[in-house]
Amino acid sequence: MGISSETFYDPKKISILPMGFCYPGTGKSGDLPPRPECAPAWRGELLSHLKNLQLTLVIGQYAQDFHLPNADKSLTDIVMAWRDKWPTVIPLPHPSPRNNIWLKRNPWFESELLPVLKKRIAEVLIEKG
Repeated sequence: MGISSETFYDPKKISILPMGFCYPGTGKSGDLPPRPECAPAWRGELLSHLKNLQLTLVIGQYAQDFHLPNADKSLTDIVMAWRDKWPTVIPLPHPSPRNNIWLKRNPWFESELLPVLKKRIAEVLIEKG
């Protein structure tokens, strides 16, 4: 994202909303998915309180399934279509070591999307003061 830890964890600048507020446990290949009733129960209410929301990073499959109408597409297809909702909503892969293979197979992510995303984040943070 091109920002400091201090900025990232400043609640006046950045809000971090998970898809669920409880840890669902682990499965064979990592964490289990968020419980299906969690996000519909509270996410809209919380988002309605974010009056100056300028940029939403939709990170990972579960967030993308909830926020984007193209849930039937692959992660690659969803992230490749990042310009569709630009500059307010950006789909991203989950930042997990398991996605290192995906990152190697999709060099456009680092060369095309990340530079403009970092610039957009800087713009939003300047506007927020």
